[in-house]
Amino acid sequence: MNLTPSAASAYVQTLARTVHPPQGVEVALAPAFAALPAVAAHLPPTWGLAAQDLHWEDAGAYTGEVSAPMLAELGVTSCLVGHSERRALFGDTDLRVAHKAAAARRHGLVPVVCVGEQEWERDSGATLSVIERQVRSGLADLSVVSGLEVVLAYEPVWAIGTGRTATPVQVSEVHQLLRELLARLFGRETASSVRILYGGSVTPQTAEALFALPDVDGGLVGGASLDAARFAAIVSAASPARSRLP
Repeated sequence: MNLTPSAASAYVQTLARTVHPPQGVEVALAPAFAALPAVAAHLPPTWGLAAQDLHWEDAGAYTGEVSAPMLAELGVTSCLVGHSERRALFGDTDLRVAHKAAAARRHGLVPVVCVGEQEWERDSGATLSVIERQVRSGLADLSVVSGLEVVLAYEPVWAIGTGRTATPVQVSEVHQLLRELLARLFGRETASSVRILYGGSVTPQTAEALFALPDVDGGLVGGASLDAARFAAIVSAASPARSRLP
């Protein structure tokens, strides 16, 4: 919940001048709902426009909510679902995440399904079981054939906005699990095409090492995206061979 429409408009123009993605690297921005039209008006043509959430119904008596058809008409092409803050602060359950992901697909949006464990879950050794439950539930209503219908984002809750970053070993372990889960659900060939992002205090200092890890296809960048120079450095650290952002 950052930047008013006017501030977001000015900022995306700054980003367009500052951020120069390497050949083959894709960039997508996910501003607040109210800023989507303002950002879309100045978004570079090769960049994607994402939403931060959506409702699972197409219309109805859901005051304050935003539906997939509304987002699609604004030019949105992908949407976060199940972000840790939505789960923790607004009660998004695994079932609700599944309904949201399915709603996004019905209207041609790519759901970016976020999964991740709390600190106590990692400390108790439950990380892999938590991740598997979230993935199986979140993708339960999706048909994934090409692998481009969905994106996964691993965001260890204990590393979001804390300045802490999961170690390369921890990230690799979870991303490998995610790839194996996808292979069991949709076949190995399809699984190899699904993009798996890492989100959790991604900074210019950590980006290159994170993006170099096997099965890490890009980043879900939080606070660092609000600083043009820092975001530009993160984009520059991306490897074209592994970038498959929505």
